[in-house]
Amino acid sequence: MCVSALPSQSATFEDLAMPLFDQLYNFAHWLTQNREEAEDLVQETYTKALRGFSSFQPGTNFRAWMYRILRNTFLTSRAGLKATVPLEDDDDLAPPAAIDRQTPEMILMDRSQQELLRAAIDELPVRFREVLLLCEVEELSYQEIADTIAVPIGTVMSRLSRARSALRTAVGKKLQRA
Repeated sequence: MCVSALPSQSATFEDLAMPLFDQLYNFAHWLTQNREEAEDLVQETYTKALRGFSSFQPGTNFRAWMYRILRNTFLTSRAGLKATVPLEDDDDLAPPAAIDRQTPEMILMDRSQQELLRAAIDELPVRFREVLLLCEVEELSYQEIADTIAVPIGTVMSRLSRARSALRTAVGKKLQRA
């Protein structure tokens, strides 16, 4: 479901926020790596957003605003604090090969590759994982990501490049072990 980046003056909180629920939950789940924590995080995000809706500036990007609330809520949560401790300072994810899904063996191989990629993404530091997911999964623009995580657009591009490089390395190592 697509939500306009620039809401109209008369849009209600429900009109704007509810279509984002699944996307926000998916992002929260990737961040927390726990279903219950993701549910709590999304609930708290919606509570904070509803309370602060009067401060939302009509004509700005509501989707980025919601992602920013979710991210900030995560970073101040127990899970977020635990995940952000080992972060390092900041100064192409290729799509999987097309697979013929006609045989059970090919289906099993496809699932195995998806699990390998998911595990590699889960191992990325939060700083890289969130930028990669916002770009590749949630399809936010670089500017929307920059607005969401409150960093310059150059930092978004740098983190995305590093995330992709780290992901390639992690997948390569996992394939060597397999």
